[in-house]
Amino acid sequence: MPEARVLVVEDDPHISKLVKYNFEKAGFSCLTTITGEEALNILDKDSFDLIILDVMLPKMDGFETCRLLKQDRRFAAIPVMILTARGEEVDRVVGLELGADDYIVKPFSPRELVLRAKAVLRRGQPKEGNAKEILSAGDIVVDLPRHKITVHKKVVELSPMEFNLLAILVERKGRVQSREQLLTDVWGLSSEVTTRTIDTHVKLLRQKLGKIGDKIETVRGIGYKIDDEA
Repeated sequence: MPEARVLVVEDDPHISKLVKYNFEKAGFSCLTTITGEEALNILDKDSFDLIILDVMLPKMDGFETCRLLKQDRRFAAIPVMILTARGEEVDRVVGLELGADDYIVKPFSPRELVLRAKAVLRRGQPKEGNAKEILSAGDIVVDLPRHKITVHKKVVELSPMEFNLLAILVERKGRVQSREQLLTDVWGLSSEVTTRTIDTHVKLLRQKLGKIGDKIETVRGIGYKIDDEA
């Protein structure tokens, strides 16, 4: 994977310096800023592969920044990792509902942060040597190389996590996937993510898919599945 560019939005200079040092040591290119407003201005002029975002920022907080990023088609596909001292489950759920790809609580291990960043970036890459690059379930088509979802031949805009979640359900159509299995396969190293997060993402995924979203079936007490006739 070529050198990835990371934008760190963190107002604590010590943490910002620590994060920048560890990402650059791992071969990343890293730029730091201290406010959400500055981050949006930077993204207007430059491109990045990943955003590390604090929540408790001056003026506009990290949740609002994340919301604006995910609502803007220019930036919606950029993975966002929230790095914050706010570790309550309600905060994690809010962050993930807004489209964040990972949620890490301070104090944190710099090495784990970099490893999880690499995992997030890998999820957005097409899988080499995949035996089947175009997946389908009825009118839902998943184009893995192009990272594109179409329903009735119309493109549906999804976040990276929503894309991966739907791709797994379509690839394993007809088979029930437990919440725990989906957590492992979609979020990888994100051990803090709870099974409630899966329910939240499935809800958002159904909304974005429209009427056909109802074809993602809930299997009570276990998880979810999608049938071939979707």
